[in-house]
Amino acid sequence: MAPSVLEPLANGVKEVNANGLSSWGKPLTISQKVNYEPGRTTVEDGADYEHEDLRPSFPDIHWGPLTEVPYHDKGLDGHPQFRNLLDSATDVFDYNPKIGTEIHGVNLAKLTDAQKDDLARLIAIRGVVFFRDQIDLDINAQRELGKYFGVLHKHGTTAVPRRPGLEDVHVVFTDGNSRDQRACFSPTFLWHSDVCAPISVDEQTANREQVTYELQPPSYTSLKLLSGPPRGGGGDTVWTSQYAVYDSLSSHMQKYLEGLTALHSSELQAQGSRASGRTVRRDPVITQHPIIRTNPVTGWKSVFFNPGFVTDIVGVPKVESTAIINYLNEIISTTQEIHVRFQWQKNDVAFWDNRVCNHSASYGFAPHRRHAVRIAAQAERPYLDPAGKSQEEELHARYGLPKVNKDGSAQSNYND
Repeated sequence: MAPSVLEPLANGVKEVNANGLSSWGKPLTISQKVNYEPGRTTVEDGADYEHEDLRPSFPDIHWGPLTEVPYHDKGLDGHPQFRNLLDSATDVFDYNPKIGTEIHGVNLAKLTDAQKDDLARLIAIRGVVFFRDQIDLDINAQRELGKYFGVLHKHGTTAVPRRPGLEDVHVVFTDGNSRDQRACFSPTFLWHSDVCAPISVDEQTANREQVTYELQPPSYTSLKLLSGPPRGGGGDTVWTSQYAVYDSLSSHMQKYLEGLTALHSSELQAQGSRASGRTVRRDPVITQHPIIRTNPVTGWKSVFFNPGFVTDIVGVPKVESTAIINYLNEIISTTQEIHVRFQWQKNDVAFWDNRVCNHSASYGFAPHRRHAVRIAAQAERPYLDPAGKSQEEELHARYGLPKVNKDGSAQSNYND
């Protein structure tokens, strides 16, 4: 950072009293009140870090294969208007019509069961819901909340906390000493749904945490940021709605993909762990899932596709399989109106439904530390109900919105 005539405080702002005077009694100009350096933010001191016990570790333990477990979706029990959850809310707003909602005034550590049911229902509908400054939601409370929604998933390769007994917690950790491996991955590859996830510890090699390759991939998933870059320091996360991916397809393509399944593999994750000298805690698996699935809460169809873990489309020639994979990758990664971007602050929580969302980390935040912990509940085996509707179909009928034009042959001027 360039030298400054002012001594910057931790938050980048000089101390000012009610009369607009500095601590030594002199009037401050606008340029003096704010310490600003373009593209630079204050790096937090790493000494005496309060979450040392939640730093990443890779214990040498081994588990057997996962077996099917009963699952009841709590979102089915939620109030249609989320009245229990929103009773204590001070504000609620959507980020855009397709995905993303933020709620203020709700303490996730003190929810009643009725509020938890409403939360599940809202997440299933909106894809991802954000909560700011959840100080009371420590790792124990986060795990207990996750257990309400289902059996917590234990990842076979990625980092878990140093503290024993937290093997169902996934750790995301990067700091100034982590290797920059952005060049090792294409941007489309970093999109994923959990349990088959993107990069964490080192935010890269150790950690694609999403697990669509499991027999029962996760549903309700929470990620809490323990420490991260300050505002403007980077490290945002982007989610995409797979309801909206389905809705972006022509009716012909929707019908075609509804008849196909895809292979989801954890072998690449296992290979990366072994190459790094880390233990593979559970043997890798390859699981076949429908490309189009139905959400049991909404009844809406969505694409169920994980760019980093889908290896093949079953029953079609390889060239056709590759074309489908590349086509879905492009829609997921480049269709802006189906994305929501969240700028994290310390103690913020994102709660999403992995059945209907992909997400991707963003980079360029070095040398800041970025430390988060994630809990994911196992859900039902993916299935397709042919009688299901799409999100767009139902909401457009409910609100009387015009039908979306999907005829790309018409001439039009670009409108921005």
